[in-house]
Amino acid sequence: MTPSADRSAAESLLAFWAEAGVDAMLLEAPVDRIAAGRLAPPQPPTRKGPAAAAAPPGAAPPRPEVSAAIAQAQALAAEAQGIEALAAAIAAFDGCPLKFEGAARQAVFHRGRSDAPVMLIGEGPGAEEDAQGQPFVGRAGKLLDKMLAAAGLSERVFITNTVFWRPPGNRTPSASEQLVCAPFLERAIALVKPKMLLLVGGASAKAMLKTEEGILSLRGRWFEWRSADGALELPALPTLHPAFLLKQPAAKKRAWLDLLSLTERLDRSDRPA
Repeated sequence: MTPSADRSAAESLLAFWAEAGVDAMLLEAPVDRIAAGRLAPPQPPTRKGPAAAAAPPGAAPPRPEVSAAIAQAQALAAEAQGIEALAAAIAAFDGCPLKFEGAARQAVFHRGRSDAPVMLIGEGPGAEEDAQGQPFVGRAGKLLDKMLAAAGLSERVFITNTVFWRPPGNRTPSASEQLVCAPFLERAIALVKPKMLLLVGGASAKAMLKTEEGILSLRGRWFEWRSADGALELPALPTLHPAFLLKQPAAKKRAWLDLLSLTERLDRSDRPA
């Protein structure tokens, strides 16, 4: 096997375990954690600099520059009275560092119906999305479209992401990057008025549901999503990302079951009382 093939296989395996929520590994030799806990931990060197980046609820508050960017995003989002106005506000926004780090061309906001009953929220755009200006248009997007068509959802979805600029190297967007973009995403939800949310991938599900559970634990379970101000509340279903399904085809059955659960609930909500 060539070095590049070895690296590709390793990256695929790491991606699988990351999606599963695994964040630790076993050591070759046992460690007495009780004895180690009696020792005073070494004191880290004092460093001067900006505070740590924003973290999920229960951790440190956002650093000042992140808080300022969130406030600016909130103000711009509130002014948008339609989806196209919101798209223009996102394109003009300079508060997300991804705009200057990963994106080569443009903001990537949405595709699909602006009055769709389902809003599909992925993680972030990749190279193809950056080039075309629409989410989910690469290999993973083509698989997603096939799945949506098979489930009868092609004309019933509004598709977007938790961040609107491509992360460098297609890495997972950070919590602070998602927080900065969240006001625009919540405004999109308010404007589209979907009946439910489909959260595609671990980064999307964790950000929207404020949880650290892995996607393999979250998928297929219905949750209630609430906006930051508590004014909006919608049923939300996490599912596997199509990029993960390309690497693990055996998992397609679970993603298909998730789509069936969503369409069944959506059709039930459309029936007259």
